[in-house]
Formats: sequence, C-alpha cells, structure tokens
Amino acid sequence: MKKLKELKIDEYFETYLLIKTAELRKTKAGKDYLAFTFQDDTGEIDGKLWDAQPIYIERFKAGVVVHVKGKKELYNGMPQLNQLTLQLANNVNLRPEDFKEKPPVNVSELKEYLNQTIFEIKNPIWNRIVRHLIKKYDDEFFTYPAAKTNHHAFETGLAYHTATMLKIAKSLREIYPELNASLLYSGIILHDLAKVIELTGADSTEYTLRGNLIGHIVLVDEEISKAIFELKIDDDKEDVLILRHVILSHHGLLEYGSPVRPKIMEAEIIHQIDTMDATMQMLSGALRQVSPGETTSRVFALENRNFYKPTFKDSAQE
Repeated sequence: MKKLKELKIDEYFETYLLIKTAELRKTKAGKDYLAFTFQDDTGEIDGKLWDAQPIYIERFKAGVVVHVKGKKELYNGMPQLNQLTLQLANNVNLRPEDFKEKPPVNVSELKEYLNQTIFEIKNPIWNRIVRHLIKKYDDEFFTYPAAKTNHHAFETGLAYHTATMLKIAKSLREIYPELNASLLYSGIILHDLAKVIELTGADSTEYTLRGNLIGHIVLVDEEISKAIFELKIDDDKEDVLILRHVILSHHGLLEYGSPVRPKIMEAEIIHQIDTMDATMQMLSGALRQVSPGETTSRVFALENRNFYKPTFKDSAQE
C-alpha cells in the first residue's frame, strides 16, 4: 500500500491512515459531512466524507487508524482525498504512533544541547528564570509540538524548533557580536514555552481553553511573573523587564498577537529567527511531498502560495 507522499493526482488508492482531525460540518444544502485531516509518517492531507451518517460521526474520530479507499484530487489547487470509503482498522496490528511524523533528532541530544546552552547564559537573573521554568515543564517541553498545524506540528516539535533557533542565533552572534548572547538564548528558550499550556499535547493536538482565550504569549509572560515571585527577584529590575519584552514582542506585529513591537535589537532578531525557522520548516515539509519539476500545494501560512521544486542538482546532491 502506498504512502501519502507517493499518491498522484487523480489516482485511486487503498491504504491505512491516521485521522489527525475530524470536524462535523454542513453543506450549503444543510447536509452533514465530515472534514478530515489524514496523516501518515510521510505527510498530511485533507479529505471529505459526504453525507455523514450518525454512526460515521461516532466511529471516525481523531486518533483512530482507518482503512481508506478513495481518490486523490485537486480542489481549488489543493490536493485532497475524495470519494472516500472508511473502515476501522481494529483487526490490524497498527498503532497511531506509527503514522506520526517522527522528530528529526534524538530527544536526549536535544536535552543535552539545551542544557549546555543554559550554561552559556551568563546573566544570573535570566539564568535562574530559565532554569526554573525548564525544570517546571521539563517533560512537556521535550514532547509537545510547537503548533497544532503549520510548523513543527509533531511530537518534540517545540524543543526541536527551540534548538534550531538557538543554532541560528549562535551563528548570527559570530557575525554580529554586539548582540547579547545571554538575552538571545534566554528569549529563544522561553519564547514558546507556554505552548505546553496552550496546546493539549502531541496526540490529536487541540487548543486548551486557556490557549484559546489567552494565548501562549501572555501565558508565558504569566509564567515568568510567577517565577520572579517564587525566586524572590525584584520585578522592577531592567533585566526582568527586558526579558519580558523580548517574549511579548516575538511575533513582531500587533496583528500577529504581540502586545508590543520589538524595541531592542535582540527582540527584533528573535522575531526574525522565529519567522525564518517556521518558514523553512513549512517549506521543507511541503517540498518533501512533491517530486522535482512539480509544484507544492498552497501553503496557507505563507500567504497561501505554492512553491516549485527545481530539477537541478548541486554537487552536494549528486
């Protein structure tokens, strides 16, 4: 049976997939249908089950492995699975975790890299806050995704995204030594920490109530404030205010969720590194789904653009 990555447009197929999300919707005529996101270890794709009966709504839920027959089609320039026939895969020895994207690095190596970087944070206040919060959320930090969809939306994605950003920051420090390394590393390690509060976890990821109503930027600022109180640090110190600022401004623009725009150099750089790493991860994921000479599906988070995969090879690829 083929993997999602191997399916061609207008191809009829039969395979096993994990239901990542399942949402009951209505057509314009008022009929129920199920909108799915299916997943295997090579990628994800949306699909529709029309005229959804109550038994289907009860049976085909997020986190369930199903046997799928259907056709891969293009709809508004986006591939999707249609003409679906689904059956539960209860009689087959398949586990949901077998269908999930695997983290590209070893978790123990991530922990070692993060811990080594914390030793490089020379400012004692920032170091204490970072250590306190990483210890508080150690298990979650190294298992949670960085998002429900879009970038690093896989198990351990949060820690992997953080480590990649740190590597970029360390390279930039060699070019721009005026950047404060301790502030860069502290801000990067903490910037998405509250994803462990905003999201439910790696399995069938959803937003929590606090995540929906408050969001991870404000939630991590709250966690920093709690840490300051517990560690008996003066919350009026400039070091504290600057650390909070780089966290609160890391989305860059007010319309993207930051309550304040970056006002110091390190805050601006953290925002740009965050955007760069998220963009590269989305592009890499989309391009892995197509062959050279083909164009990707539209990437919603990148202005709904699609991208071409060139046929040329450089010396490193040959």
